[in-house]
Amino acid sequence: MIGLMIAGVPLAWITMSLAIGCTLAWLGPAGLPLVASRVYGFVNEYVFVAIPLFVLMACILERSGVARDLYDAMRLFAGNLPGGVAVQTTLVAVVMAAMTGIIGGEIVLLGLIALPQMMRLGYDRKLAIGIICAGGSLGTMIPPSVVLIVYGLTAGVSISELFLASALPGLLLAAFYIAYVMIRCILNPALAPRPPRAELDIPFRQKMKLLKGLILPILVVIWVLGSIYGGIASVTESAGVGALGAIIAAAARGELSFRMLRESAMRTMITVGVIIWLTLGANAFIGIYNIMGGTTYLRQTIGDLPLPPFGILLVMMGILLVLGFVMDWIGICLLTMPIFVPVIKALGYDPVWFGVLFCMNMQVSYLTPPFGPAAFYLKSVAPPEIELHTIFSSLLPFILLQVAALMLVMLFPGIATLLPSLMR
Repeated sequence: MIGLMIAGVPLAWITMSLAIGCTLAWLGPAGLPLVASRVYGFVNEYVFVAIPLFVLMACILERSGVARDLYDAMRLFAGNLPGGVAVQTTLVAVVMAAMTGIIGGEIVLLGLIALPQMMRLGYDRKLAIGIICAGGSLGTMIPPSVVLIVYGLTAGVSISELFLASALPGLLLAAFYIAYVMIRCILNPALAPRPPRAELDIPFRQKMKLLKGLILPILVVIWVLGSIYGGIASVTESAGVGALGAIIAAAARGELSFRMLRESAMRTMITVGVIIWLTLGANAFIGIYNIMGGTTYLRQTIGDLPLPPFGILLVMMGILLVLGFVMDWIGICLLTMPIFVPVIKALGYDPVWFGVLFCMNMQVSYLTPPFGPAAFYLKSVAPPEIELHTIFSSLLPFILLQVAALMLVMLFPGIATLLPSLMR
């Protein structure tokens, strides 16, 4: 598998070809129906429908201009703070993550809206780049996160509980980013000059008009998350509610059109198509890996390490961190969670808490080179003079903040388990 990855073969084809080849070698042609039944059993899960619906909701909201209105409205609250526009960008990223959970779209949108404004105001370039990539990657943690849905399906864990468990750690990360930006800007105000007073002293009527930009995003968030936590709808049903809410929001803004719906649907199909192919290959691979005894062997190997349970947990986090350098989160989740989650349960740890740790680890992978998709997303919309190595060098402080938050949740599991325990 590693050899094919180095050769540049797509991961979906690697896992599927290895699964079929190993099945033929181990069981012969009679074993192929086992691979097919495992693949079918996974993608036949009803909860899986939530992924295309949440992606569709994200695409519609992105194209309807809701995020731009949100950004304009947030200026009222963050304009006078040290590093106000960067703080504002983080707050917008949190709300956008709660609306969509799609990371690539968030970073591209923030790169188009926030980066030019911070550059115009004289912000330090590395600070601006770092906060956009780190804030945009909060979509892995803030529900409704597609990462959480895929983990829940793979690990057999309640997705509603995962949504609850990830909320506080996600907000903790956002608080870390905001505190870092404000402290740096207080120590060195030249990093983030404040906007001209004329931009902040606007008439009351205009302020109220800008505040209207917050109404639709907040209503969509309440509609989606409120229907889940209020026991009104399942995760799959709430995804449909969110897609409908996005369409209504676009219609209320006068942005709804057949062309916009068609573009949103096409982008949804492309995004979900990638997820489906990776899922098919990874599940086929794990299926034959289990039959050959690979999972049992690794479970015993990890479990027999001369380490306490917390030491084994650290080894797992280290493996995930290294894999994040070269693989995307979908492949990592589908390949490792069927092996790691049984070990976690055997050690007496909560798999919901472990799911939060996994998502925090995957957020680190969004920023770390050479894979670091957040850097490539931003590069696609950044000015030509901002090179890729500049983007990666800007992300180091935020990677350290992510690792610090990950360790904090590992040491104090209550940060993640509090809300699910209260709900139970």
